[in-house]
Amino acid sequence: MTAATTELRVDAQRARRLGEAVLHAAGAPAAHAAMQAGALVEGDLRGRPSHGLQRLPTLVQRIRAGVLDPAATAALRWTGEAFLAVDGRDGFGPVAANAAIDALAERVPRSGIALAAIRRSGHIGMLAPYLERICAAGFAAIVLTTSEALVHPAGGRTALVGTNPIGIGVPAKPQPFVLDMSTAAISAGEIIAHAHRGATLPQGRAVDEAGRPTTDPERALAGAISPFGGAKGYGLGVGFELLVALLSATALGRDVHGTLDVDQLATKGDVLIVLDPRASVGDAVASVASRIDDYLDELRAAPTAPGVPAVLVPGDRMRGARARRQRDGIPYPAALWAQLERLEESDV
Repeated sequence: MTAATTELRVDAQRARRLGEAVLHAAGAPAAHAAMQAGALVEGDLRGRPSHGLQRLPTLVQRIRAGVLDPAATAALRWTGEAFLAVDGRDGFGPVAANAAIDALAERVPRSGIALAAIRRSGHIGMLAPYLERICAAGFAAIVLTTSEALVHPAGGRTALVGTNPIGIGVPAKPQPFVLDMSTAAISAGEIIAHAHRGATLPQGRAVDEAGRPTTDPERALAGAISPFGGAKGYGLGVGFELLVALLSATALGRDVHGTLDVDQLATKGDVLIVLDPRASVGDAVASVASRIDDYLDELRAAPTAPGVPAVLVPGDRMRGARARRQRDGIPYPAALWAQLERLEESDV
């Protein structure tokens, strides 16, 4: 383990400008660079450095290696009334995901439900911003995505399953309900972020190469991440992996590549499901929405356990982090920020 590192605070606009400049210099059109950099900075703003600018050097290396096309625009094809097949053409994940959302939002008022399955596309980042965008249009959503085999099966020690997150978004006031969670106890990016900061991992998050629990991020990276909740998280992770692979015609297990490495084409998949509540409840949608708002308020007002300041609803914590970091700046390890500035100055 390394000693704890120093941090510095960076204004979010400065972080976005750096990301955009680096990606634009690497060959991304301005709009693509802004979309990808924005997705990375959103991860940092929301307290998820695993999905933040620490990924920027990897993206640049992937572009240099020819396995990521920064100018690619996704190809969209409706194969049924409500099924959209998306070929990301080896481009940025946020570019393909946002194009899919645009198409789904246009179709779902007619079909009631619409699904996009994305292949040949890079890491899309945190799911929450996509869910918020969909909810802002009055729709609900489920998002599934796969990753490299980083998680050991329950009772095992070898990484064979992806971290395979799920996102659920439901319109509500004043803010939508947004669940954005991995089926792993921790993400690989979070382990890397702990290593950057010289910090130990919480107990129960990972095992070393021998299958022994470890709090050392370096040993965890050489070993495997644990599924959250033991067999239950393992089961969900495998279930999501099978569904995404089946619907998007993408890889499984150890054949998934392209979000952490620098020389493999992306073989992960994404599935976005958008639902129009009006298709089910019609004119009663306002009444149902009001009950949802009241229920979420009831949860927030629930009596707390000893030592707990407040009950939160999924999405509250990250929105709080985002507001604080917009105001006070994003904390970056000084060594990481120096690396990013060197990348910016090199003109890639």
